[in-house]
Amino acid sequence: MLYKQFCREEFDAEGRLVRFDLDYPENYNFGYDVVDRIADVTPEKLALLWIDAEKNERRFTFDQIRRLSNQTVHALQARGVKRGDRVMLIMKRSYAYWFIVVALHKIGAIAVPVSHMLRLEDIIYRVHKIGVSHIIAYNDGDIARLLEEAKDELPELKSVWTYGPNTHGLRNLEEEIAYKPETLDRLPTSVHDIMIVYFTSGTTDYPKAVAHDHTYSLSHVLTAKYWQRVEEDALHMTVADTGWGKASWGKIYGQWLMGAVVIVYDFESFDSRQLVTILNRYKVATFCAPPTVYRYMVKRGNIDLPWLHHAVSAGEFLSPEISAKFEEQTGLAIAEGYGQTETTLQIANIAGYETRRGSMGRPTPLYDVEVVKEDGTPVSPGEPGEIVIRLREKQSGLMMGYLHNQTVQNSSFSDGVYHTGDSAWVDADGYFWYNGRKDDVIKTGGFRVGPVEIENIVIEHPLVLECSVVGVPDPLRGQAIKAVIVLLPKAVPSEDLKKEIRQFANARLAVFKHIRIVEFVDELPKTSNGKIRKRVFS
Repeated sequence: MLYKQFCREEFDAEGRLVRFDLDYPENYNFGYDVVDRIADVTPEKLALLWIDAEKNERRFTFDQIRRLSNQTVHALQARGVKRGDRVMLIMKRSYAYWFIVVALHKIGAIAVPVSHMLRLEDIIYRVHKIGVSHIIAYNDGDIARLLEEAKDELPELKSVWTYGPNTHGLRNLEEEIAYKPETLDRLPTSVHDIMIVYFTSGTTDYPKAVAHDHTYSLSHVLTAKYWQRVEEDALHMTVADTGWGKASWGKIYGQWLMGAVVIVYDFESFDSRQLVTILNRYKVATFCAPPTVYRYMVKRGNIDLPWLHHAVSAGEFLSPEISAKFEEQTGLAIAEGYGQTETTLQIANIAGYETRRGSMGRPTPLYDVEVVKEDGTPVSPGEPGEIVIRLREKQSGLMMGYLHNQTVQNSSFSDGVYHTGDSAWVDADGYFWYNGRKDDVIKTGGFRVGPVEIENIVIEHPLVLECSVVGVPDPLRGQAIKAVIVLLPKAVPSEDLKKEIRQFANARLAVFKHIRIVEFVDELPKTSNGKIRKRVFS
């Protein structure tokens, strides 16, 4: 199998994975060394199966992905895209994402996937933060209008494309690709170049730009093989938008390296019944989804998934009750895992070990993971502390760093460890149990939301003096977003004012950031150094 050319595995006497290292040439590139190589050997091998809620279907072989990505390279180069350029991708779940991102890898340009739910302010911030010079977006909803506005605000943008019909005067990448050559001579790239950048949220700053080099794709072999347990030529589905790091975890790199077929379900609004129908109709073998999806599926009841072999979950806390009900209805134990945008799979219930309900699992061989006290010493079993990674001389699967944010970079890497900012405890058998997020990032419906982004919007309301945004327990979303507000003295608290403030903020926020609850208080409790004590309200 192809992945063995880049990975070295060791097992104990019971056949359990105990060591996993990467081995790659200096010019390793996922586009040439994985996609094109598979296409050379098995051109008709299925790579991608895309379907939507209207039952439209598209299938792509590796040879088709190779040819379409080559055409895309020529189209982008004709407009000046070159190695090192930052290219923002707003592609939702469009099948075009897969050959466009492979094309960017082949050029050596930097892919910057973002959510299609971003607003103008979000796009402007991201472009300025890392110097985005080109944008490619799937033309859906009001994205064309939004990009027209962005062009006016961002004169530094060199090119803006939409993919699909009705581009409203913007360049149409689908048309520009159509007549380009299907062959391509290999372009010079380095495995140490930045390959992809994701933005991740925090509570004390705006979203941080996380950079990964080309080894990131190889690190996800462990994700796909040992956690998701994908199978050669079988279908794997991960529920995720292409704008989030979860897409890299479950929709392209490790799956294709393992020879699995990626199935993409493109839907507008989530319907658990329709999802179960899709899983059964296409005989999906392995499945990955955030806890929110499992909550909706269990709520429906009587789930019948006879073709599914394995299910995993990550991204937020999964209630043991939901996990138990899913197992009762399907016979499948949900294998939880843990990682971050900054990493690949750090901790998981992987093949060969017992799957413990409610536990994140055990550290994977890619990392030396510990839970430590404030002074950096290891905790005792059952004692909570921060999850850290002790850095190796050659550390695979960890970000290159935060772009243009040296302060956060310095605080995240100190004393020979990478600080995750997450809290957990470890049992006597070495299984990790999640305890919470140190920086109070809200995990709602599978999304990570930084409170500061919402607070800065709410505070602009003319009657708001102070605001603290927190996540509170929610049976469907995991957490709902709550705004705790101190009003100006002249304001009169009322239910109508709560509604007004919520509508004011939500009109300027992406849907997944919408405020669900507003509470008025006389004052916000603060620490001695002036920081708001958010946990009082969560």
